[in-house]
Amino acid sequence: MLWAWLSLTSAVFLGLYDICQKHALRSNPVLAVLFGSTATCAGLWGALLLLGRLAPGSLPLSLRVPPLDWLTHAQLLLKSAIVACSWGCTYAAVKHLPMSLAAPIRATGPLWTLGAALLLLGERPSWLQMLGIATTLTSFLGLSVVGRLEGVHFHRNRWVGYMVAGTLLGSCSGLYDKLLLGKLKLPPATVQAWFSIYLLMLFAPLTLSWWLRAAPAERRFDFRWTIPTLAVCLMLADFAYFSALRDPAGLVSLVSSVRRGSTLIAFAAGLALFREVNGRKKLPPVLGIVLGIVLTLLG
Repeated sequence: MLWAWLSLTSAVFLGLYDICQKHALRSNPVLAVLFGSTATCAGLWGALLLLGRLAPGSLPLSLRVPPLDWLTHAQLLLKSAIVACSWGCTYAAVKHLPMSLAAPIRATGPLWTLGAALLLLGERPSWLQMLGIATTLTSFLGLSVVGRLEGVHFHRNRWVGYMVAGTLLGSCSGLYDKLLLGKLKLPPATVQAWFSIYLLMLFAPLTLSWWLRAAPAERRFDFRWTIPTLAVCLMLADFAYFSALRDPAGLVSLVSSVRRGSTLIAFAAGLALFREVNGRKKLPPVLGIVLGIVLTLLG
């Protein structure tokens, strides 16, 4: 059950990441926050890569990144491209949606991951795990009803559409992670280091282009401590997540489901820290989503 503990660890840091993300995006441009967070990750991993080259024995084995061939670099660049598209969508949605709605929507990712895993990877969850996924889907529909009280109509709100698109792309990334870490046996540090560096390479020209074309009012940016902090939380969450996927027992559908326990942390923070409304009405569907995750784990 090592994969389960690693997945729960990832969920805690992912919840903290959601909180920092919402705070960092308030009144800030999406691309500027994305660039700041990815630059933090790339800078930390770049320093570790340099240290590993200059003094290999100074790093623990889990943080060492061996040289790669061009094909592996191309595979990691593809992962970065998928994640860049996913983050572009989800960051924009988080900026404009209440966190108590955005986080549960993102928590439905395991549904899409499971469906794709069944079709592409031949995974076979048990009936209890299937019940958990069905509970999650039903709770998501209940959450959409509550969202209407805040004027968020799921079927026509573009930010909900952005969040769904980002979640679907995130599920594609999750399946690809299983290929990189499970079948290709790449170490978690290798995936995370080069993925972070390539992600910065993708966001840097996009951010520069936006900055040159945007009006002065649109470029207003307030640096907040949560921007580098969200990057560190994500690094820790991803390292635990990648390590869980390397466990042969860690099916991608199960790891992704447990990881979305972060929803509870984000939901509570949305009500307590950001003063979001309709907490009592949102609580039953959010708990239903979490129950679906628990059923998936018990199965």
